[in-house]
Amino acid sequence: MITQSTRRVVTRFAPSPTGFLHIGGIRTALFSYLWAKKNNGTFILRIEDTDKTREVKGSIEHIQESLSWLSLTWDYGPDKPGPFGSSLQSERLAIYKKYAEKLHADGFAYPDPYTEADVEQFREESKKNGKPFLYRDYRPKTFGTWDGTTTLRFKVPEVKRYAWLDAVRGNLEAGEEALDDFVLIKSDGYPTYNFAHIVDDFEMEVTHIFRADEFISSTPKFLSLYEALGIEHPIFVTLPPILREDRMKKLGKRDGAKDILDYRKEGYLPSAMNNYLALIGWNPGTEQEIFSMEDLLTQFSIDQIHIAGATFDEAKLQWINREHLLMLESSKFLDTAKPFLSEKTKNGLDRAGLWEKLVPVMQERIQTLSDLTDMDEAGEFAYFYSKPDYTPETLLWKKNPDSDATRNHLEKLIILLDSVSENEWVSEKIKESVFTYAELEGKGNVLWPMRVALSGMEKSPDPFTIAGIIGKDETEKRLRDAAHVLAS
Repeated sequence: MITQSTRRVVTRFAPSPTGFLHIGGIRTALFSYLWAKKNNGTFILRIEDTDKTREVKGSIEHIQESLSWLSLTWDYGPDKPGPFGSSLQSERLAIYKKYAEKLHADGFAYPDPYTEADVEQFREESKKNGKPFLYRDYRPKTFGTWDGTTTLRFKVPEVKRYAWLDAVRGNLEAGEEALDDFVLIKSDGYPTYNFAHIVDDFEMEVTHIFRADEFISSTPKFLSLYEALGIEHPIFVTLPPILREDRMKKLGKRDGAKDILDYRKEGYLPSAMNNYLALIGWNPGTEQEIFSMEDLLTQFSIDQIHIAGATFDEAKLQWINREHLLMLESSKFLDTAKPFLSEKTKNGLDRAGLWEKLVPVMQERIQTLSDLTDMDEAGEFAYFYSKPDYTPETLLWKKNPDSDATRNHLEKLIILLDSVSENEWVSEKIKESVFTYAELEGKGNVLWPMRVALSGMEKSPDPFTIAGIIGKDETEKRLRDAAHVLAS
């Protein structure tokens, strides 16, 4: 019996390059990465590109970019050959042929002699007899020599019931109906998934396979092939499905599952995405919901992976993203935020030197970085670096549209604010200086025109925050300008 040559943890993420990656695949990659790195092991990115008819140009680069965005760094991959050779299956054909020839020599594989018409006839015959079609029922009695140019099928050694242990699901089993003579090598020389992944996992010394639940039904055929090859299978770690909001079926591309890089465009942080995806199917058994990558690497464990499916909840993802945004230091936040702002706004804030003062305002008001783009387009940053525009009518509080009274309030505000020194010019002190007067005269009557005079907006951060950011001189100038507008 050939066994794995090492017990050091080795995991792999093995996508097909058939389009974009969505959250299901990325979660598999994340869990595989976490388990490998938690155990000082190896994480392999393997590209299963043996079905050339379905391959989408640029997919391999997209897969690498997606994992790199999330800092799921592979030890071996398309750009880093390992001691086992290439991580691209299309470059490993000689290896599969070697194993196929061994199976054929040992009597566990045979060249398929049948045409498509023959197979269709077999299907009709099975249907007429009220039986499911199984290729093994029509297996040829004698086998020819395989020269590598025709389809090679696996010959199931023994039709029996299989039982196995899954690290998440526990003891599982399936019967004879799951076994059949499946294709190992296609006529074009490329292996099937059912064959290639087993050979590669052995060659790459993979110890744990993190996989979707759809592979459970195929496990008996895999076990049959492991036995025929005389190799030990890795530990199966079956992840719970990610469900649609109605919980009726798994979330897939047809149900609106997005390209993982779309979340980057929408302003989600990679740390937040890792945090959220980890919680879809895993929980440390505590009330903690916000995790850094360091937290995940410390706390992640296979025995706390759930069996039941979990719903993808974008509102929860947004909340987690907001928490991660709030944790960013100012310089890191600005580096991340600036690409979401227009050149006009960036130039204006550069000239005004207001970036650092604006960070708390930005962080407090957004859930994703793309919210900054929406705010920018709505003019919600322009008033910080340039004098706002407004009409006299806009300055008037709707419940008391008295121009003279409003002008008097603005002039009184200038006097009160003048008592706040430059050294104390922060939003809390600014509020203290005017709030008693605002409560006496009516907060709407006083604070509404103050807000509009400073921002030109009906909705904005409170006027004390704005004043604290733009400075004492600019605040008093804007209030004087507003009072002059009402006096005209």
